Amino acid sequence: MTDDPNRIQAVENVFDVIENVGELGSCGVRELADHMDIPKSTAHVYLKTLEDVGYVINQDGNYSLSLRFLNIGGRARHNMSLYQVGRSEVDELAHTTGEVATMGCEEDGYRVMLYRTEPTGAVFNNAPTGEYTQMHWTALGKALLSQKSDTEIRSIADRHGLPQATEHTIVNQDELLDEIETIRSQGYAVEDEERVKGVKSIAIPVENNGERSDAAISVAGPKHEFDDDRIQKEFLPALQNTANVVELKTKHY
Repeated sequence: MTDDPNRIQAVENVFDVIENVGELGSCGVRELADHMDIPKSTAHVYLKTLEDVGYVINQDGNYSLSLRFLNIGGRARHNMSLYQVGRSEVDELAHTTGEVATMGCEEDGYRVMLYRTEPTGAVFNNAPTGEYTQMHWTALGKALLSQKSDTEIRSIADRHGLPQATEHTIVNQDELLDEIETIRSQGYAVEDEERVKGVKSIAIPVENNGERSDAAISVAGPKHEFDDDRIQKEFLPALQNTANVVELKTKHY
């Protein structure tokens, strides 16, 4: 139990339950209790309370998160000027490149997928909009990190760690900082099977009136389609053009 008078333990517990139900997808009371290592009676009370207020759905004893969370997240996203001006440009980026295009931002040291779109036939790992991931796993996240100081990057790594997603994931702070310095120098980030095997992505930050930003855009797809020649001649010009338009529209939004 927390001793901080400015924190409410019960609220923390509720959101811990919500995150675990979301992680499991659908679960019974015993499954959640075992997963969280809490008494079954405690799990039942939390699930029943969340069901009563409409944030959990109970289908024959299996509990899952309700779409009320989509409503709340949708409102938060709708209020962001970046989303309002950027989504149509990301759609056009996907159409131009024939690959999955995404737009992301940083929140509390995590990369958040704010919007994604893909043309017919594009191949991706079907990551949901709103997904939170470790910053160092993705091109989007590394592009966002490149806009921060080394001290800020170390602080994020200290708070959230550098967990490994694949054998190609960077798990050392000094190696990550070396990678970020390369990104700053060349102006773009590369994700090469660092989160999902077989997937490669290129991302660049979106500036905010010429200053550092907490937003970035990317294209992603099968590794074999992202050779150096295509990256330099097709993806980077398309990304830069999209970023320029988003920056200009955001400035006048």
